[in-house]
Amino acid sequence: MPNWELKNCCKHDQVAFLVTIGVFSIVILALWRTVLMTPFKLITVFLHEASHAIACKLTCGHVEGIQVHANEGGVTQTRGGIYWLILPAGYLGSSFWGMALILASTNLTTARIAAGCFAVALLVVLFVAKNWTLRGLCIGFIIFLAIIWLLQETTKVRILRYVILFIGVMNSLFSVYDIYDDLISRRVHSSDAEKFAELCPCPCNGVGWGIIWGMISFIFLCGSIYLGLVILS
Repeated sequence: MPNWELKNCCKHDQVAFLVTIGVFSIVILALWRTVLMTPFKLITVFLHEASHAIACKLTCGHVEGIQVHANEGGVTQTRGGIYWLILPAGYLGSSFWGMALILASTNLTTARIAAGCFAVALLVVLFVAKNWTLRGLCIGFIIFLAIIWLLQETTKVRILRYVILFIGVMNSLFSVYDIYDDLISRRVHSSDAEKFAELCPCPCNGVGWGIIWGMISFIFLCGSIYLGLVILS
């Protein structure tokens, strides 16, 4: 039975999980403005735009193209679908994928599945990418995941779970930061939240929706840590 109350926490695996997340968070924040983090920031932007595309397809729309730019911006061109579901899917979807990757890292089998699904998603987006930054990002990360997978299966360098966890933590932190930077600390009039505020009849402006989405993203991050401890208990 799942140990939902986390009785007798924390065992060795749980401590290692918490310490690794803590170390990864410190490393990410320390190197935040360095070129080393740029590929991982761009992969978070990729997941943001891919989430828009998934919401569009699930609501019977058509994805005309996806772009990710070197300045950490991106755009997804859609036609049709349910717009008020497509708009929040970027930020919230990105946070969700961060949670999913963190949870997948708790087991080698699920880490393999996550890496495989991630590679397939990159391959699919490669064919709808509208600029070379995104194409290069897709090709680069497919090669990167292939190398990590090869090392995992053929050598004693067993780092696949840690790579998946690092991408998950990076994605979760960047999602929360991106919501704060784009929607709360400065008001970007073309942002998803501002557009959503125009559609939603609720008396809430873009900043208000940014705060709500930021809280949901933070809950995703906390939830991933809690569920990870439950899985490892």
